[in-house]
Amino acid sequence: MANQTVNPCGSELDVPVLKISEGKGYLFCKRLFDILASLAALIVLSPLFVILAILIFMDDPKGSPIFSQDRVGKNGEEFKFYKFRSMVTNAEELLESLKEQNEMDGPAFKMKDDPRITRIGKFIRKTSLDELPQLWNVLKGDMSIVGPRPPIPKEVAEYNEYQMLRLSVRPGLTCIWQVQPKRNDLTFDEWVALDIEYIEHRNFLLDMQLILKTVGCMCAGEGR
Repeated sequence: MANQTVNPCGSELDVPVLKISEGKGYLFCKRLFDILASLAALIVLSPLFVILAILIFMDDPKGSPIFSQDRVGKNGEEFKFYKFRSMVTNAEELLESLKEQNEMDGPAFKMKDDPRITRIGKFIRKTSLDELPQLWNVLKGDMSIVGPRPPIPKEVAEYNEYQMLRLSVRPGLTCIWQVQPKRNDLTFDEWVALDIEYIEHRNFLLDMQLILKTVGCMCAGEGR
């Protein structure tokens, strides 16, 4: 990786050289864990999947309980990303009218009281249960259990070179910024910095710590 990047104004900024932790032993163990953990979770949680799908359909029968979207993974490769649907079926069309209320700086969109979220959607987002279908993405190899969250192509189109560094590894179901105190108050730059910190220091022990912290966050209902 180059040790310089260009900001949107065109001036050069000094940035650290990205040192990716990719030892063969770590990568093998990480992928093996991803396969075994996602497969076991899909089997054990299958009754919960059925219950959530029924509740989502009863709350808003206009669309499928599963929402799919193009996301950007490692090295900019796009893949189909799955979630339990937590918004109304025309959420993408309504986004344009809500952009002025975006509470996140940078290309990402976040809004505390997003009117597009359904009643059951508020619950599954707060408990992060909406993310469970991504276990299928993990099993397929699109994602890992732990890694930077995959952005949408529209957001990536606005990235500068430094922000593109977060696409250097396989994206994850959970990541370091998601277990931070007051994670919803982080700026986009802080979010990216935490992703790059993970990429440079990741190891199997850190992954296990982040998984345990994520379970704690889910039980505490810290999602949005």
